Amino acid sequence: MPVHRILIVQGHPDPAGGHLCHALAEAYREGALAAGHEVRVIDVAQLDFPLLRTQADWNDGGLPTALRPSQASIAWAQHLVFVFPLWMGDMPALLKAYFEQVARPGFAFDKAKGGPLGQKALGGRSARIVVTMSMPALVYRYVFRAHSVKALERNILGFVGIAPIRETLVGQVDTLGAAGVARWLRTLRRLGADAT
Repeated sequence: MPVHRILIVQGHPDPAGGHLCHALAEAYREGALAAGHEVRVIDVAQLDFPLLRTQADWNDGGLPTALRPSQASIAWAQHLVFVFPLWMGDMPALLKAYFEQVARPGFAFDKAKGGPLGQKALGGRSARIVVTMSMPALVYRYVFRAHSVKALERNILGFVGIAPIRETLVGQVDTLGAAGVARWLRTLRRLGADAT
């Protein structure tokens, strides 16, 4: 199996850690390292950066210093893993603010090329989205149509050229129990080893 460069973005907004998202990301990292892959980890909750508030900032504002290593790691990576809890039907606000900052014109896409939507600048990379939630994953997928995950796939990751994008939806986290958590950790270690 070829060696892959993997970036794990931990999107849980609690800087104290200790949540299922943190355990899942760590299991993926362990599996990837054991298989010989190169791994970097970004914990968004540990970063200090402002919200984007104007179109002028989006188009022409400087990238906050704290996020320069993030862009460098995204450019370095061949495979990206995003781990976050579902909050109010969507990713946490801090992770959305992170995406708004790092996926800027001139880095994630080129507005001057490629037609009205610009040229996708992050092609050649794959991704996995790992989302935890209290509701059953099947309810989220088929009743709510996994709308927020689909929006992330289409409107952010797909827009900048990342494909394929795979999903891991971890439902009913409040009732998993130790055995259920252990099963999910084994799954994430296997996915890390496979770099998928």
